[in-house]
Amino acid sequence: MIKAGIIGGAGYTAGELIRILVNHPEVEIVFVHSTSNAGNFLYDVHSGLLGDTQLRFSDSYDLSAVDVLFLCSAHGKSREFWAENACPAGLKVVDLAQDYRDESEGYVYGLPEWQRDRIRSAAKIANPGCFATAIQLAVLPLAAAGLLKSTVHVTAVTGSTGAGVKPSATTHFSWRNNNLSTYKVFEHQHLKEICRNLGQLQPGFDVPVQFVPMRGDFARGIFASVTVDCPLPEEEALSLYKDYYADAAFTFVSDRPVDLKQVVNTNKCIVALEKHADTLVVSSAIDNLLKGASGQAVQNMNLLFGIPETSGLKLKASAF
Repeated sequence: MIKAGIIGGAGYTAGELIRILVNHPEVEIVFVHSTSNAGNFLYDVHSGLLGDTQLRFSDSYDLSAVDVLFLCSAHGKSREFWAENACPAGLKVVDLAQDYRDESEGYVYGLPEWQRDRIRSAAKIANPGCFATAIQLAVLPLAAAGLLKSTVHVTAVTGSTGAGVKPSATTHFSWRNNNLSTYKVFEHQHLKEICRNLGQLQPGFDVPVQFVPMRGDFARGIFASVTVDCPLPEEEALSLYKDYYADAAFTFVSDRPVDLKQVVNTNKCIVALEKHADTLVVSSAIDNLLKGASGQAVQNMNLLFGIPETSGLKLKASAF
């Protein structure tokens, strides 16, 4: 059994991670660390875990007792954690924050559809951002073919869980319900990792990615719409995408329009294409807490330990 530890266990991503790992056939959770919740049952915070586990939050941890460590704390906290702790030899790390997405300090960017082989041989994984996952999966085949020659226009809407468990003015139910808004237009933090990675996949990539993020009035999921100039006929573009994702465990190309209910509660990304004159419109849908965070983290763990990529992740969509 793979022995797992979790740092920062009280947030949404940690809750989803625990939900997956308690049912994972190859994993035993050794500790879930949370100073503010130490001594409480996990289900006292993550109520959906009632009946699944009797584990309690801990205010201490022994890194030498685990094979893999998941870092689920806020952005910036991972670097602080390693400034205060030594990493034992042989410990695998999956960091869900943005601290090492530039692949500094030996981390590998954990987007399996792009870097599966590197992930398998890595020791430390920087899990991608949720928007970054949805957007990159919408354009990776084009970048790999050298076809991103003009501005990439992106509009993407996310559920309220993307803002984290701590309430704020724009995540409060009475504000979010029956409402829609943009934020961080052209300045979202995930643009940095998106542009960096597209530049590696398509040498010489230097076109703008103009990203308009939107807050949706639903809890979970990301729906991204990407518009880009493309010389390929629709049939050839569709073939390009299906070939690129032929071996992907969780990314699928649909011949019909995609919707969020196909992916929410799963680790899937579903991509659909439409061609209008010289413009290709690519729709991409994921669950922001699963393929956009904790599900992808477990997918990366599976690759790190050489077990089937889909282990623990055969989840049914909440279709109704």
